[in-house]
Formats: sequence, structure tokens, C-alpha cells
Amino acid sequence: MQIDIIAVGKIKENYIQKGLQEYLKRLAPYTKIGIIEISDEKTPANASVAEEEGIRQKEGARVLAKAKTDSFIITLEVDGELLTSETLAGKFERLMLDGRSHLTFIIGGSIGLSDDIKRKADLAISFGNFTYPHQLMRLILLEQIYRCFKIIRNEPYHK
Repeated sequence: MQIDIIAVGKIKENYIQKGLQEYLKRLAPYTKIGIIEISDEKTPANASVAEEEGIRQKEGARVLAKAKTDSFIITLEVDGELLTSETLAGKFERLMLDGRSHLTFIIGGSIGLSDDIKRKADLAISFGNFTYPHQLMRLILLEQIYRCFKIIRNEPYHK
């Protein structure tokens, strides 16, 4: 299975980079992971609703240009479905059994995802009601993907 993570913005923090590299190494025996970074738009401090929508549209167009048309698209959204790790692992396993060989996770920028991206999603998931920096979400997502593969294979993983 090929998994891509398309994310808006660059990772600048060294500690997050190190964490990403660690989980990419751990995931290597299970799947191929590609991380595609999309440049973010500068958001003015007091951006209007229309300006924010324009920014989401520009970022969204760049994201969709990178998403493969045959991929199962999963967006990370505040209003997405709340899942347990076991439930997400079950969804992964069903997709693999159904012959889906490519998954794409999409992480928006600091002001979220465009409506175009939301409409393209096959599944929208939420990591709860907390607000996380979008750069940190990449690390959290990789950890959960790793956990899913451990669950699917009935391998031990710390709780």
C-alpha cells in the first residue's frame, strides 16, 4: 500500500523533523509513505472572511493538483468523524482487502481546508476538539498510521 500525506506548509522545527523521520523509519516495513508539502499562503493578521476563503481556495487548488485521482482521500477536519485507533485500523484493513492500494491524507493549513477538498474526501476524520498546529498533525498522523499497522498485524505496541 502507498500512503501519501499532502500537507500545507513547511516543517521548520527540528524536533518535529526528527519525530517524522523516526516514524517513517518505523513504517518502512509496512508501507510506503510519501510526504508532499504544499506552500502556504500568507494570511494577514486581520484577514476578512473573503480573504481567508481565497487563501483556502489557492492552497486547495495546489493540494488537489498533487492528489492522485485513484487514491482514497482522507481529510483531517475538525468536524470529521471521531475514530478510535482500532476503528481506523479496521478501515485500513477493509480498504486493503477491497484492493485499494493508495491512500492520501490531506492536512490543511492554519485556516483549514477548502470546500473543494472537503467534497473530494472519501472520509473525513477528526483527532478531537483540541486545536493542534498543522505541522504537529503530521507527526500525530504518522504515529496513528504506525499504530494501525501494528493493530492490523496483532503486534505489540505500547499503550
